[in-house]
Amino acid sequence: MALHNRVSAAELKIRLANEPFKRVTISFYQYAKIPDPQLFRDQLYESLFQLNTFGRIYVAHEGINAQISVPDHHFEALKQQLYAIDFLNGIRLNIAVDDDGKSFFVLKVKVRDKIVADGIEDPTFDMANRGRYVDAGTFNELAADPDTVIVDMRNHYEYEVGHFEGAIEVPSDTFRDQLPMAVDMLADKKDKNIIMYCTGGIRCEKASAYMLHNGFKNVFHLEGGIIEYTNKARQQGLPMKFKGKNFVFDDRLGERISEDIISHCHQCGEPCDTHTNCLNDGCHLLFIQCESCAKKYDGCCSESCQTTHALPVEEQAELRKGVEKGLMFNKSRRRKIE
Repeated sequence: MALHNRVSAAELKIRLANEPFKRVTISFYQYAKIPDPQLFRDQLYESLFQLNTFGRIYVAHEGINAQISVPDHHFEALKQQLYAIDFLNGIRLNIAVDDDGKSFFVLKVKVRDKIVADGIEDPTFDMANRGRYVDAGTFNELAADPDTVIVDMRNHYEYEVGHFEGAIEVPSDTFRDQLPMAVDMLADKKDKNIIMYCTGGIRCEKASAYMLHNGFKNVFHLEGGIIEYTNKARQQGLPMKFKGKNFVFDDRLGERISEDIISHCHQCGEPCDTHTNCLNDGCHLLFIQCESCAKKYDGCCSESCQTTHALPVEEQAELRKGVEKGLMFNKSRRRKIE
């Protein structure tokens, strides 16, 4: 069998829309030593393909990072497949909080240098020396202490639509920049309890190890991230300390955690937390847009993009020639809506 997709995105989306069964969206990760990432990748792709799994998975020498969806009737088989892999035996599977089953439409498994791009080049850095896990209940207890420092290790556009009460934002566009920034920002708090969190746990786990590597003492990270916290808090009837939406990196672009809307439409300023990508194929800027502005600008981020989007497809393609991709796909906080 081919170990990659050969069907067009348009056809795959039609197939997904016509599926007669439900899907469940799952995320998981594990830091582990994988001697041959390419061989592991190929074997994993073949086994997941047999279960009609969709999603995006990164494999590296340092481990695996996965966000997938699987037919509900294949969930137990998927779990057994994963548990049959030594370093994934008993792995926590984060079940999506607000799931329509349409998170992914194709399976992509890629080999990367790292499962989280961190910019760390210090050979003495060791992921084995990481912070202590805290579950939902312990998180709430520690968060109630005014001397506890809660640190959000996600990007600005994730923090903007939802975060824990009192959480500090590390104002950077990339995780690799956030790590040294967090060390500098918290330099006078090395003896305080510091809780780091992210979406599913993978970034805050590495961040906790980096903080310990830089001399911090009492570092914790939220087990399973926001996703696991939300599921456990609801199951156990705990006070929900997360406000707003949890941004997710799939077609949903967010899952509702609380009814609070803490952000605003980037075009008119009205309360809104709906992320979208500009429909101009030469832009695709990720931004927040309310329904009214979506109609006014035809799903585009500006009048100029709206004008371009209205042109014939051939003319749009001509305009995009020679444009650097970095300018087209820009989630940076420095990129402003006109």
